[in-house]
Amino acid sequence: MSYKIVVDSCCELPEEYKKDARFQIIPLGLQVGDWHIMDDENFNQAEFLQKVATTPDCPKSSCPSPEKFMESYNDDADRVYGVTLTAKLSGSYNSAVLGASLYEETYGEKNIHVFDSKSASCAESLIALKVMELEEMGKYTFEEIVKKMEEYRDKMETYFVLDNLDFLKKNGRLTGLKALAATTLNIKPVLKAIDGEIAQAGQAVGVKKALAKLADMIVEKMDKKDHDTMVITHCNNVQRAETVRDLILKKTDLIKKVIIMDTAGVASLYAADGGVIVAI
Repeated sequence: MSYKIVVDSCCELPEEYKKDARFQIIPLGLQVGDWHIMDDENFNQAEFLQKVATTPDCPKSSCPSPEKFMESYNDDADRVYGVTLTAKLSGSYNSAVLGASLYEETYGEKNIHVFDSKSASCAESLIALKVMELEEMGKYTFEEIVKKMEEYRDKMETYFVLDNLDFLKKNGRLTGLKALAATTLNIKPVLKAIDGEIAQAGQAVGVKKALAKLADMIVEKMDKKDHDTMVITHCNNVQRAETVRDLILKKTDLIKKVIIMDTAGVASLYAADGGVIVAI
């Protein structure tokens, strides 16, 4: 049986899968002042960051329409899996689910399941790649894969350190945080995803120490997890991503595979220049 994995564009995919027929990316919209673009294969991070730096207005994103998701489900694949941004911070999940309902109303029943990642960026990547792995084994039913992936998703950990929290704040993505360290003291919070919302897991003076604390938190979780793949995304700072990777690998041998990718449009907007995200 054939399958397809549909992701929204906050999910970064390794280059070899961006044109793979098993995957389809549904773009969100991006707006910086009067400048509107789609977060698709034409996204230029350098141009986007330059626009953000020189435009006084806060950049924004907009989720895909249900019809876009419905169209993506309409092909020869017998089983379709969707992976989206956390439903608590974006309308992308609801659009993907509504798209499935519209598909069935229009074309009839089909095996379609949409995963709320309860996170973003590289956490979505992990889910999508794990779905592919299970499907390629060829021994699980659609229902078994859905069950396994819900369990996998609930055990995932996502941590991140950002230079700039302004865009998250101004777009209402930090409402769950009671307080944040004063930026005037150069105190950087270590943030994490908890049940689809952003929470503060710790803090440190300066980015370097914050990244070290992030690495320690990841290592601390390793003996409680059976996940052995780690994905790191960064916004225009591969050196920081590699530093985090090296710090973690020095302290644990449980990680068998590490994928490092630059953020696409939506994650570039919210992570901002220099942000680092780690999912495992």
